Amino acid sequence: MFIGHFAPAFIAAAHIRRNPTVKTPGLGTFFVGAQLVDFGFFAFTLMGIEKMRITPGISAMNPMDLYHMPYTHSLLGTALWALLFAGLVYLITRHKQGAIWTGVVVLSHWFIDLLVHIPDLTLAGSGDRLGFGLWNHPWIAIPLELGFIGGAIYYYVQRTEQKRGTNRWPLRILVTALLAVQILNWFAKPPAEFGPDMAISALAAFTVLGLLAAWADRGRIYGKSGIL
Repeated sequence: MFIGHFAPAFIAAAHIRRNPTVKTPGLGTFFVGAQLVDFGFFAFTLMGIEKMRITPGISAMNPMDLYHMPYTHSLLGTALWALLFAGLVYLITRHKQGAIWTGVVVLSHWFIDLLVHIPDLTLAGSGDRLGFGLWNHPWIAIPLELGFIGGAIYYYVQRTEQKRGTNRWPLRILVTALLAVQILNWFAKPPAEFGPDMAISALAAFTVLGLLAAWADRGRIYGKSGIL
């Protein structure tokens, strides 16, 4: 999955009550949390710490051979990233509920990956490799991802409302950007080989989406309901 990872971010953000006098993590923070281990993974590939290669046909939907990622995509590694990020959020905000939610969002990445990855995930960096392999079943993976993110966005919209004097375009732009990136992820011709440009592009995409999420969230407050 790609944009499916952001579904827990929308759900978490919808549960944080906004208070002008209290710092709370917003949608932008949760977006960073949702892809935190991928931020780490692509940064580590640039440093040669973790590795991947392009292997056409390794799965029906994704040619990425993720053959060495013990520090970011093991369950233990993901849990450590979750604890560190939750701790950082708590130090900044002193908001216990928000810190817990950020940790949950980070941890969710591994379990969502487990659904779609071919066996390349581990529990502690070595040993048996896990993955249910839905990337080999596009007719399941595509509707699942769209349904997952669509349901989460709907939930977020119903649990928040638009601030007076602001418009809905930031949220619409965010949703459009998510769909555009996912379409490219599914249907664009993959590169012949993995290189620094691919890692940098991924990091840039995560950053832009996080900034868009923060922008969209600034116009919304915890409330009864809202519509796109």
